[in-house]
Formats: sequence, structure tokens, C-alpha cells
Amino acid sequence: MASELPLLAKGKVRELRQLQDDLLMVASDRISTYDAVHPTPIPDKGAVLTGISVLWFDLTADVVPNHFISATDDVPEELRGRALRVTNLEMLPVECVIRGYLAGSGWADYQRTGQVAGIELPAGLRESDELPEPIFTPATKAQEGHDETISFEVMSEIVGSPELAARLRDTSLAVYSKCARYARARGIILADTKFEFGFDADGVLTLGDEVCTPDSSRFWPADSYSAGRGQPSYDKQYVRDWAAGTGWNKQPPAPAIPDDVVARTRELYLTAYEKLAGEPFTAWLERTSA
Repeated sequence: MASELPLLAKGKVRELRQLQDDLLMVASDRISTYDAVHPTPIPDKGAVLTGISVLWFDLTADVVPNHFISATDDVPEELRGRALRVTNLEMLPVECVIRGYLAGSGWADYQRTGQVAGIELPAGLRESDELPEPIFTPATKAQEGHDETISFEVMSEIVGSPELAARLRDTSLAVYSKCARYARARGIILADTKFEFGFDADGVLTLGDEVCTPDSSRFWPADSYSAGRGQPSYDKQYVRDWAAGTGWNKQPPAPAIPDDVVARTRELYLTAYEKLAGEPFTAWLERTSA
């Protein structure tokens, strides 16, 4: 039983439990916006995040090692589909953010300064424009409150050296590039995303946490993309937009989510999985329950 496994950490969406010498990473159906968890779950969301992460772990294993071991080996039956057995890593306290398009806080920053996270960009860019090349904008990994964008120099101090910071930057860009090409071929623009890394017991730099999910990325339908405006998406932007329109002050506690917003959000998450994996979402559930 999962409840018998020692609980090591619990975040807004995930929890980590001890599983022999490894970890069990469990994705819940909780959803957060503006760093506050809503009391209403999104059915199947945790399984979508898990299935999509496995897809990317498999795709990018030739770029960088990752912590994924198995979706079934010693995973408790009641958690199959939403839990992964993973290697225990010493995680680095930074988020490696890659932006390929001008959106969200990057767009807001550009409007104010002509830069994103201190990186000078060409004048005259519009909201949702593709950037001349993807940019690396690292952030702190806050346990509470908001993550904050930091400079490469500050990141170098946090991780211990400019050389390690450069490895993280270059590896993140390489993983993003491979994932973005794959997604675009399946009708999805991977506008931006974030990665987390750590070191395994042998000191090998390893990709951990989740990878390019609808929680950690912007997924835009390629067939409706048009720069100069916000984009429809297959990610939690739909819930962010709803939450922003409720009059909520973006401080905890977050409001309950109406049934129609829950249903639409679930539909968007499942669509993301099915487009990327090229199979019905039920195939992932059946494969992990076998």
C-alpha cells in the first residue's frame, strides 16, 4: 500500500515516498495557479503529467540521463498510471527555464524593458512571437511563494560555478530543442518550459522531476497560432485565465473551480497527451495497470 511507504516530501501537486533504495514520485490531480492550490481536483490530471513525462524521458535519454526507472516495477497498484519509480537525486535549487516564444511574464518584461530576464531582444516583437532563438532564463525554486527569475551570474553562485551553470543552460536548450521539434511535428508548439536537474549517487548530472507537461509548459495548437495575441493552449493557462477573471486576489486560499472549467481543463490535458503520444489516453492507463 502506498500509505505504508514513508512520505519524504509533499508539494503543490506531487509527493515523494521512499521505495526501497529509490523514490516513488506521485502526481496528484491537484492544480495550482499563482502558487496557490485550488480545492477542486482535475480528474486524470496526475496520470496525464506522468504519462507525458515518461514520453519525454524516453525521447531525451540520448541527450541527458534522467531519473526515470519504471512506471510499474514495485509501484503500488492503486497508484499505477500516476506514479513513477525514480532514482534519488541531489536536486539543484534552481529551475532551468527555456523560452522559445514571447509570452506570459516574458512578454510583460519585454513590454517594460525591451528585455526578458536581462536578455536584450530585438525591438518591435509582438506577444507570442517566436524568438530569434530560444533563451535561457533561470529561476529560483521557492518552497513557498513565487519563483523569481535570476541572472546567469546569480545562478552560477547558487549552483557553485559558472561551468556548472553553463552545462545546465546548454543541456536545457538541447532538451528543449528536441522536445519542441517532436511536439511541432504533432501539431503542438512548445512555447516555453522548465527543467530541474540533480546529481545521482555517482555524481552524474541527471534530469529529474517532470518534463514538458501541461503544468510546466505552454502548449499551443500549431494550426491556430497567430502572433500578436495570446494563444489558446493545451495547458493550465485555461485555469489561470478563469482564476484571474474571478476577482480573486491571487492569495491563498484559492477558489473552488466550477464543473465546466474542470471538464474543459481535463479535456485540454487529455488532448495534449493524445497528440504527443499518438495514442488514446486510456492506452497509458491500460499499459501501466497491466
